[in-house]
Amino acid sequence: MDNTYDFIERLSTKEPTPGGGGASAMLGALAAALCRMVAALTSGKKKYAVYQDDIERIIKNADFEKKVFLALIDKDAEGFFPLSRAYSIPKDEPGREEILEQALVVAAQTPLEILKECDKLLASLDELTVKGSVLAVSDVAVAASACRAAADGAAMNVYANTKLMKNRIAADGLNEQAMAYQRKCRDVCDKVYDVVFGKMGL
Repeated sequence: MDNTYDFIERLSTKEPTPGGGGASAMLGALAAALCRMVAALTSGKKKYAVYQDDIERIIKNADFEKKVFLALIDKDAEGFFPLSRAYSIPKDEPGREEILEQALVVAAQTPLEILKECDKLLASLDELTVKGSVLAVSDVAVAASACRAAADGAAMNVYANTKLMKNRIAADGLNEQAMAYQRKCRDVCDKVYDVVFGKMGL
């Protein structure tokens, strides 16, 4: 993936990629980066010394997830190419439906991976409401908001592909996986946001 400015510029054009899937992966990367920032600000502080091992684990996990999410931006674009080619096949050409069906399955895979990676951030988000520096707790809520948006966006990209699939058994299976991850991400991220909001004393 190029730098963030280039990504935003490309996202704003009429080109098919990057699109909603890539944007969801970027949101996931932002959520991971914010988790790492809060953990880094907490690391080494006497007040949070009891959590130091946990904070170091969170930093390591956030570093890994950030890289994974950024790689998924390009992977999502790669997964869309077969679908783009399939749509360009003349409708009366033999085998078009089979090619299109397989391309839809492929295009749904990376958004599903994004959802799985969002799920891997949830424990860190939850822990940071307690173990993260109070001076940066608002950023935990921002991270939770970005993670929720990433999950919602990725799920929508799964649904956009499964809606067009002829094999409804396969489509329903993908939808069930996406919905389960999406529900969990929404529940945890909303809880984290509410906990942080409560700390604001408003």
